[in-house]
Amino acid sequence: MDNLQLLVNLFSHAHENPLFAYAAVFSVLLICGFGVPIPEDISLVAGGIIAGLGYADVNTMFFVGLAGVLVGDSMMFVAGRVYGERVRCFPLVAKFLTEARYAAVQDQFHKYGKRVLFVARFLPGLRTPIFLTAGMTRRVPFWRFLLLDGSAALISVPVWVYLGYYGAHKREWLMSWVHVGQKGILIVLAIVITATAIIYFRRKKKNSQSSH
Repeated sequence: MDNLQLLVNLFSHAHENPLFAYAAVFSVLLICGFGVPIPEDISLVAGGIIAGLGYADVNTMFFVGLAGVLVGDSMMFVAGRVYGERVRCFPLVAKFLTEARYAAVQDQFHKYGKRVLFVARFLPGLRTPIFLTAGMTRRVPFWRFLLLDGSAALISVPVWVYLGYYGAHKREWLMSWVHVGQKGILIVLAIVITATAIIYFRRKKKNSQSSH
């Protein structure tokens, strides 16, 4: 709740300039994409609240939120693609892409392939390392990365923005549904990961049998 109120206070300076709300939301989401530990979902909810309070248009806020998410993610992917392994020497990157986390991300790619880019949108702690590593491998075309990440963002972004919009004047109701939404996303994610794992092991078993 403290993070939400802090962001709402920041964004609410929009009464001085209507464009401030959009610029503030976009900037915060861009920072989220760089691995800074600011909750992306709460940032989107705060943007929706600002729209609900009349400082911005909710539909425009949705597109601004979507743009902020995708631009931030894309910058990490492109950085990995351009600099390769050298990007791990950058001080900011070295803080969140440790050896252990890099190995874990590599393992996720090995198990689930490019589908992990869709799942990554719902994994706050691993999202940025996964996108960065995807670029570093140079085996994922940018258009495919954008397609997978964009598809996931089209699920998460409107949920949080419109939830904030409709709950702008009902904070207790809003926070209860934020928790429900977070749990719901985790449940959907668990189902997707389980289904992917089943498909992976079935294919592995089938390939093993055919090789004999």
